[in-house]
Amino acid sequence: MDNRYIGVFDSGVGGLTAVKELIKKLPGENIVYFGDTGRVPYGTRSNETIIKYAVSDMNFLKTHDIKLVVIACGTVSSVAIETLKSMFNIPIIGVVEPTAKAAAKATKNKKIGIIGTSSTVASGKYEQAIGEIDKDIFVHSIACPMFVPLAENNMADSEAAYLIAKEYLSGFDGMDIDTLILGCTHYPLLKNTVRRVMGDNVALIDAGKSTADFAAQKLRDENSFAEKKADEQYKFFVSDSVDGFLNVANIFLDKDIGKMIEKIDIERY
Repeated sequence: MDNRYIGVFDSGVGGLTAVKELIKKLPGENIVYFGDTGRVPYGTRSNETIIKYAVSDMNFLKTHDIKLVVIACGTVSSVAIETLKSMFNIPIIGVVEPTAKAAAKATKNKKIGIIGTSSTVASGKYEQAIGEIDKDIFVHSIACPMFVPLAENNMADSEAAYLIAKEYLSGFDGMDIDTLILGCTHYPLLKNTVRRVMGDNVALIDAGKSTADFAAQKLRDENSFAEKKADEQYKFFVSDSVDGFLNVANIFLDKDIGKMIEKIDIERY
């Protein structure tokens, strides 16, 4: 048993999709979340900058009593995870491997689409992970950089989001994909819009849910579940406006986290 916190970080609100699933699957676990809202988005940054930001995010989480870190960010998972694993002596889980496995299991016709940030798509990490599982699976990726600001600004279900999604996702026309990876943890916030464009016959693979499943299995394998809740079971930190984050977080998590959230100066780390 291990009562230390699970640390989770993302560039903004998107990682709450993973937190929501972790709370659902592991209600007894203690969780500390950092959303780097002051430096969002990560997906349009250079690899060097992404690694720099990810290292400071990890340094902040390490100031808490952490037993496991979940990188709830497709961009960091694609670009920086190996660097982080080499620098930090703590178990680290990214979103790519769990999500690739879930998609490979879900597809019936071996045709998978991937949407992600520009950095995630450029990295080719999802294609690599799926190819290692089954080299016969056809994969096509499309960058959807506008999805993150739409999610961050609570416009996921707007008509503007639909028109942008229709333009992006037209890149899959004629490919007959039956499975689509939402390769950024912000993107499940746009799930209704994506489904409106893609139709009900395409399975949508949620990176947050897949990663939470993977984390739960890791704790189970290592017998590392918490046996008691901390006085502050859930703690949330951001690097910019608390109010802006809070409005989205309360809706998404279906709970009032106002007293659990604090702004920090991430540049100190």
